[in-house]
Amino acid sequence: MSFSVAAMAFHCYEMLVLVFLIVNMSFYGSVDGEKNALGASFIFGDSLVDAGNNNYLSTLSKANIPPNGIDFKASGGNPTGRYTNGRTIGDIVGEELGQPNYAVPFLAPNATGKTILSGVNYASGGGGIMNATGRIFVNRIGMDVQIDYFSITRKQIDKLLGESKAKEYIMKKSIFSITVGANDFLNNYLLPVLSIGARISQSPDSFIDDMITHFKAQLTRLYEMDGRKFVIGNVGPIGCIPYQKTINQLNEDECVDLANKLALQYNARLKDLVAELNDNLPGATFVLANVYDLVSELIKNYKKYGFSTASRACCGNGGQFAGIIPCGPTSSMCSDRYKHVFWDPYHPSEAANLILAKQLLDGDNRYISPVNLRQLRDL
Repeated sequence: MSFSVAAMAFHCYEMLVLVFLIVNMSFYGSVDGEKNALGASFIFGDSLVDAGNNNYLSTLSKANIPPNGIDFKASGGNPTGRYTNGRTIGDIVGEELGQPNYAVPFLAPNATGKTILSGVNYASGGGGIMNATGRIFVNRIGMDVQIDYFSITRKQIDKLLGESKAKEYIMKKSIFSITVGANDFLNNYLLPVLSIGARISQSPDSFIDDMITHFKAQLTRLYEMDGRKFVIGNVGPIGCIPYQKTINQLNEDECVDLANKLALQYNARLKDLVAELNDNLPGATFVLANVYDLVSELIKNYKKYGFSTASRACCGNGGQFAGIIPCGPTSSMCSDRYKHVFWDPYHPSEAANLILAKQLLDGDNRYISPVNLRQLRDL
């Protein structure tokens, strides 16, 4: 497999930060402070929630090619830069909570004026918590730069609403969703060749310490810019995606143990961080989405949810699970997209996203805590 193909394939990893979760949520009403006024969703993270920012970068991680988006009604089935066949989890949750428009990608030309009052999407395929993450793609937007971009949006909202009203709007009527972390393992720490130095010099404990330290600083920056309602997804079972099963020649019901162990180790630290932030940042609510258990349940019991496979990609090529070559114009594509948990070697299908979004919206504390997303909106 050539370097460029391998590089494109690695965008896999972001998938499971599934962060599925993080989403465009909002409220009904006007900007003028009514009880259920429409709020903004500010979305940060990786390809799970990228809505088109990478379209504007010179990068090997792109999804603005068919058949991506084939079931995305808002575009008439044309690709938009979303790494799935239809809506992301963020799209679905936003619709369910009454958001009239999808959060606009920050780099899009129309991300100006009152459009930004419905929210802005800063997510980037290949992005991670650490600045070195995703460099195999040449270009991507990491979390530090995504937050820099939000600071620009924050000043624009001051100009649109006035400082006092803008502050209230951000604090009370906006949700910050963050889906990030998987790339830091599979597109950084575990990546062959490029990360060999890091692996020699850093143990998993040390690397995860660095991740948590950086993430704490990033979330605190958003709090200092008046963010108060946050939903954060942990890292999903990244060892179970079709790409990993294919390159490791696993059976249908097997997963890559090391990748999943790293995810669980990080998730335990993230849970502690979220509790710490809830205790120490006055007025803030940090909600943790347990993506790992949620996606694991869907993969393990896929038949129960109406799927025919949780191991084979609908769109892709290579190996028994079509798990090596990313989805593109020359890819093979399944005839029933709604029977596949995975759209491509790395990302869930819209059908899977619908099931995951339901749990994030209305589920109990097995999967989302201390409140679900509908409750978070209404705080």
